[in-house]
Amino acid sequence: MIDYKGTLLKRMYNADFVVYDKIIIEVKSQAVVIDANYKQTINYLAASNLTVGLILNFGEDSLRFNRVILT
Repeated sequence: MIDYKGTLLKRMYNADFVVYDKIIIEVKSQAVVIDANYKQTINYLAASNLTVGLILNFGEDSLRFNRVILT
């Protein structure tokens, strides 16, 4: 289990990829990235004490990426 702000979480988070123990990468294949995707990435960042995440979306006409920074 993961300790998040003094509370043990019942579930583990499952990021698609963690690169160099610094960057969380979430891979999507949908028409457009929605707010829920950003919220999910921010939650993963907070739970892992990391600050940088990337959302890669292969579902659009060409690869689109969004950087997410936890401040």
